[in-house]
Amino acid sequence: MVLLALLALFIAVPLAELYVIFKVGEAIGAVPTILLLAADSVLGSLLLRSQGRVVWRRFNETVRAGRVPHSEVIDGVLVIFGGAFLITPGFLTDVVGLLLLLPPTRALFRRAVRRRIERRTATGVARGGPRRRRGPQPGADGWDVEGTATEVDWESPRLPR
Repeated sequence: MVLLALLALFIAVPLAELYVIFKVGEAIGAVPTILLLAADSVLGSLLLRSQGRVVWRRFNETVRAGRVPHSEVIDGVLVIFGGAFLITPGFLTDVVGLLLLLPPTRALFRRAVRRRIERRTATGVARGGPRRRRGPQPGADGWDVEGTATEVDWESPRLPR
């Protein structure tokens, strides 16, 4: 089902882009449309560069502070996708790219992505109990495992040291 949706997008988006480009070309002319698309790509790559630096700096600051960079990683992915949309020629993809690159609208996308991730990675409790095993039991042949254990507070947003 997901593959079918992706196939539909790969067909529908270019067709919609061509339609919009032709309509803009009819309204303002072919040369201004081409210049507008070129300027759009150049400005988009400049915006990608500046927002990429901002996200990278925030990521490094968060890691240096010993916190897990949840939001920063999501922002990085959104900036990469936004840049890809802006570099792709077309007005519709440019609008989506701008929405992903501008910080206020990117925050909305970040919240939606975070909710989706939290829903898909719901935590649960494993249940277990004694059961009969066939064959040798662990430790029955005399081997020991040595190591150290680290207790982690999962509620704390800090990285273990």
